[in-house]
Amino acid sequence: MSNAAPGLQPLTSEGLMEVLIRFSVIVALVIACDRIFTPFWGIMVWALILAVSLYPLHQRLARRMGNSQGRAATAIVLAGLLLIGVPTAMLGSSFAGEIYGVQQAFVNNQLVVPAPSASIADWPVIGEKLYSSWSLAADDLPEFVRQLQPQLGNAAEKLLLVASSTLGAIALFIGALIIAGIVMAHGESGSRVMLSLFSRLAGERIGSALCHLSAATIRSVAVGVIGVAFIQALLLGVGFALAGVPAAGLLAIVALVLGIAQLPLLLVFVPVIIYMWTGGEGSTFSNAFFTVYIVLAGFADSVMKPVLLGRGLEVPMPVVLLGALGGMVSAGIAGLFVGAVGLSIGYQVFVQWVAHMDDTRTGNGGDVVPEAQEPASSG
Repeated sequence: MSNAAPGLQPLTSEGLMEVLIRFSVIVALVIACDRIFTPFWGIMVWALILAVSLYPLHQRLARRMGNSQGRAATAIVLAGLLLIGVPTAMLGSSFAGEIYGVQQAFVNNQLVVPAPSASIADWPVIGEKLYSSWSLAADDLPEFVRQLQPQLGNAAEKLLLVASSTLGAIALFIGALIIAGIVMAHGESGSRVMLSLFSRLAGERIGSALCHLSAATIRSVAVGVIGVAFIQALLLGVGFALAGVPAAGLLAIVALVLGIAQLPLLLVFVPVIIYMWTGGEGSTFSNAFFTVYIVLAGFADSVMKPVLLGRGLEVPMPVVLLGALGGMVSAGIAGLFVGAVGLSIGYQVFVQWVAHMDDTRTGNGGDVVPEAQEPASSG
């Protein structure tokens, strides 16, 4: 009498060899596909994040445009390019012009450094050293440059690396936005594919809930990131304008772009603070007040992000926050979203497993499906 289950055949050596060959071919194919697609993982992950985050806005625009998915996606992409590309081009052109002017003035020995104020020497810790160096630069600029040649070379190299990484991040964001527009234009078919994938992995009922939870978590994190970036840019712009800083509106837009790209706002407000103390016309009290205000506004994201992350989700906010922070530490900016989604799904799967075990003990049975609630701001 055979103990084999119905429908199962005994595994022979030939059958085992065939299974191993098929498995090896599949593994080799997966590895080859991963290596081919590796250069595009970063931009595709960002494109999917942007597409999921902007899809509610895309649908509202599409309804107002006669249900035209393509025109709505094009409008969003063009608006994003204008918001990011124009300020970036203006800032780059202005910065290049200023650097060229300073370089020509230095070559022609026409660069004049104003004498420092005597009050600078009274500043705590750095006052005397700063006053001495500044006085030397005002009296004998070539000698000052010669003494600082090693430090200037290292600073220029670091500044070049920061500038190249910043431009690379902005270029990546623009490319991802264009791809996200294509994804949103075919959003309905893409949604069906993702729903089928989750249903295939976790079952129809649970897979559907986890699919909606993933989208809701991405949108919640996006609201936390973009919302905080907008609030910070607004606070900094108001501070710049009240402090009499030139081009305060343009600097606020640059702060918004850097905040969305998760780049440090120190790149914006530190030069502004230096300008206020060296070339501004404000009093000492005014400069001190606006310095404190600008620094607080520049670091306000450390307080606002924990408040906004996880709103509208059934997953507790600490779970979303820990996933976002852990993902960002391990995988960069995109990990902010991937980590939040992964830990949220893991949390819901764990909760479902615990609830299923409780129902099994009590005899209730049935599946416990996590409810994923859309954030209120996603529409």
